Amino acid sequence: MDLSQIETDLQNSDFQYRLKAISALQDYPADVAFPLLNRHIQDPEFLVRTFVARELGKQKTSESFTALLQIIKFDNTPNVRAEASNSLSLFGRISASHLVQIFLRDDHWLVRRSILAALVEMDCPEEVVEVCILGLEGDDATVHEASVDALGSLATSRQSEVALSQLLNLKNSEFEYIRVRVAYALKHFNTSEAKEALAQLRQDADHRVVGAAMENLIS
Repeated sequence: MDLSQIETDLQNSDFQYRLKAISALQDYPADVAFPLLNRHIQDPEFLVRTFVARELGKQKTSESFTALLQIIKFDNTPNVRAEASNSLSLFGRISASHLVQIFLRDDHWLVRRSILAALVEMDCPEEVVEVCILGLEGDDATVHEASVDALGSLATSRQSEVALSQLLNLKNSEFEYIRVRVAYALKHFNTSEAKEALAQLRQDADHRVVGAAMENLIS
């Protein structure tokens, strides 16, 4: 799509045209695309703002990094903030501390799960541990589950002992769904403590926990 058509479509009251125009900007350099994207950071349609956040993550410029931080801080739609958080992670390690702060400030489950997944992909074990602890202190069950799973992903990292310690503390959780996720997570750890904990979970009062602990037993 040529630039004049993109600029025309971005002014169209039908948001579908604006979506296509935003997507077409991926074919243009940042110095051309960013000013147009930046105008739609506060677009009235949340899907357009989501597309803007996605495109900003592809640019890798200081301006787009700053714009993403503004979206995450001020947008009122969790889907947009989650997309912006994911885009921020594409900048690499420089974004890790920012993502931890966002996790601390924004307790919506969609944003938090996006950040957890991103940090695991980024190979940032210290930050993963930090957000997992925060996530487990919160109230959302889906974030609890994602936090336990993320701890399991650290089995071969430099934070493996810390992650295992957290999981061992959770094996007696009052919540069945947490004990299920702990059973799966512990299988990534080839230690005597993990094996003993799994043996305990195979005796759990809840059959779902027992089933999870019995799957693919550590030899």
